[in-house]
Amino acid sequence: MKYTQLGRTGLKVSRLVLGTMNFGPQTDEADSHAIMDAALDAGLNFFDTANVYGWGENKGRTEEIIGSWFAQGGERRDKVVLATKVYGNMAADGEAWPNHDKLSALNIRRAVDASLKRLRTDYIDLYQFHHIDRATPFEEIWQAVDVLVQQGKILYAGSSNFPGYKIAQANETAGRRHGTIGLVSEQCLYNLAERRAEMEVIPAAQEYGLGVIPWSPLHGGLLGGVIKKEAEVGRRASGRAAATLADPTARAQVQAYEDLLDKHGLEPGEVALAWLLTRPGVTGPIVGPRTAEQLASAVRAVDLDLTEDLLTALDDIFPGPGPSPEAFAW
Repeated sequence: MKYTQLGRTGLKVSRLVLGTMNFGPQTDEADSHAIMDAALDAGLNFFDTANVYGWGENKGRTEEIIGSWFAQGGERRDKVVLATKVYGNMAADGEAWPNHDKLSALNIRRAVDASLKRLRTDYIDLYQFHHIDRATPFEEIWQAVDVLVQQGKILYAGSSNFPGYKIAQANETAGRRHGTIGLVSEQCLYNLAERRAEMEVIPAAQEYGLGVIPWSPLHGGLLGGVIKKEAEVGRRASGRAAATLADPTARAQVQAYEDLLDKHGLEPGEVALAWLLTRPGVTGPIVGPRTAEQLASAVRAVDLDLTEDLLTALDDIFPGPGPSPEAFAW
């Protein structure tokens, strides 16, 4: 495994991030524990979760599964850089009581303590804001974060799904508060097929020294050889991938992608991950394996060297918006 610093911090993290969203809803506790053990064995030390994972009546279940894994000992907690998130409504029926969601100082305090209990740990390495909260000023958010850092409950703060201007607002506000480092990472939707983050989010992250953590690096399976699997094993696409393939132009684009990699003898999913690792500012993509085999495939991507010719060909198939602001200005 290869490692890098998380943004401008001294924190060293693996170039792949283990995503745990499937733990509980799709992967049972025993298999989830096995995947986390395999991730550590492969050198992954950066694990990502969120308080709402488990979904519906089982919100919080994913954090509980991670907590029961930590409880097995064997230096599991010490070896992991643990990231979780706050914002979502934790009520099972979707009806949040006032101040039980979003980013008020009250909810941040309450949510941290609840996550720590589920995770069976006394600190969170990276505490991420899962979405922007238009009603709460950053002065209040940073005041809450300062208290948690002083209490030793969290070490760093990050964002997720923030537009570029909110990253700027957050860190400009932090800069006016003595001793507040501000956001150190941004977790965003970013992959070969979805490159809008290059317009504003990634430039803002680079300007303020945030590590970029792409989620959905295979775009819901679209970049994992979906058409070939459809033809060979009858596996139908679902979710984001199915919606994209319903567009004939997009389907032709994905077919061209798979044909290109087939010519080079490369696996589409591994190339999609390796491509992200070549992008400026990217710390590492989040991979959410449901099986040990999927994890092994993701790990191979770290050592996959893409030639300049191949990178150019990928850009031809999935052209990005271009540099900012030239992409939308003169």
